[in-house]
Amino acid sequence: MGLSRRSFIRNGVSAFTVSMAAPAFLSEIARAQGASSRNIVVLYLAGGNDALSTVIPYTDPFYYSRRPNIAIPAGQVVQIGSDSSGKALGLHPRMTGLRQIFDAGSLAVIQRTGYANSSRSHFVGFDIWGTADPVQPSGEGWLGKYLATLPSPVDPLAGWAATQEVPRPLVSRSIPVPAIPDARTYSFASPNTGAAAADERAAALRMSAFAPASQPSLTFVNAAAQGAMATLDRVAAVASYTGTVAYPNNGLALALRTVAGSLVRGTGTRVFWVQTGGFDTHSAQGNTGGGAYATLMSTLNDSVFAFYNDLRGQGLLSNTLVLLYSEFGRRISENGSAGTDHGAAGVMMAMGGAVRGGIYGTAASLDPAGQNPTLENAGGDVTYQTDFRSVYARVLDNWLGASSVPILGGDFRAGAPAII
Repeated sequence: MGLSRRSFIRNGVSAFTVSMAAPAFLSEIARAQGASSRNIVVLYLAGGNDALSTVIPYTDPFYYSRRPNIAIPAGQVVQIGSDSSGKALGLHPRMTGLRQIFDAGSLAVIQRTGYANSSRSHFVGFDIWGTADPVQPSGEGWLGKYLATLPSPVDPLAGWAATQEVPRPLVSRSIPVPAIPDARTYSFASPNTGAAAADERAAALRMSAFAPASQPSLTFVNAAAQGAMATLDRVAAVASYTGTVAYPNNGLALALRTVAGSLVRGTGTRVFWVQTGGFDTHSAQGNTGGGAYATLMSTLNDSVFAFYNDLRGQGLLSNTLVLLYSEFGRRISENGSAGTDHGAAGVMMAMGGAVRGGIYGTAASLDPAGQNPTLENAGGDVTYQTDFRSVYARVLDNWLGASSVPILGGDFRAGAPAII
């Protein structure tokens, strides 16, 4: 049975700024073990990222003939080598920091990721990637299912969404996950101070202990409230973290700094969700001289590079995996507004100290003529080569130590890129 957004909200997760519950002693265990446990940070590029402006086939002449106004000039591409088919590739010129991570062997670029018959819909596509189910994308999220496999009782901060609402990938029927976009505002709201505020907090905790078996929705909500109380002090410690490097002053960078603070403070979080938007570039996409996309790439590059260097300075890089993706790629040919419309296959990236860096998969030939097996939709879109679920399977099995088959609802291990 599907799990709709409406039923998820009705069950109480969105009723609280934070959620989850665990006895106090488990919080202490999480703090003791948090710094040495493996973590995953999912970085979602909302809007449908133009993969051909991120990873550029700069020797393909059709890249330039089909994008006369927005193509990145070959001389400005940040070269990263060739894929297994011999096609030369490069990153967007603003991604000099990611090039350094690539050169260090800690960045994997996975080309042409997706699934058959791409929905080309922001909402449906997001849910498909979130549930790992292109047929029925209304159920639990793949990360939510993973959290449900952790030994019970699950720590109240096992998952952390740095967003206003819990996203589909973290939805679970049994494990409430907190939505904490800003650790500085994560607090018990009371008009009182001092002893009066403490008494009010204690009363709220006692009331939330009511868990009637006949009212599972109320039990779920009360468990979320208890969890919120249990995590207040830990999150407050994260709010004061400034980092070992200077982070840019933008929302993505500040969210990643919060993630770094959680890892350094040892909150016990295993799964983080971070997202940044603006990638629905239907018009005025621009190229290296400016425009919306160049700004997006600067924000992404500078934020991720600061996060990478901070984790490296804190000795946490080997315990952290960053997985980056968007809900679809964009069409090959630019439109009449100097932008790109919704397409099919995109690009995924994985970053971390344990990542086997390099280029995975092969670039498409952008020649629209004839029967080009690397294109679809009458040659208008790049077709997928690597099923995104095989990347999930690799992460679940080889990094998080879970069994991917029941979580993903099928065996997608064959052909999975050996990124870790």
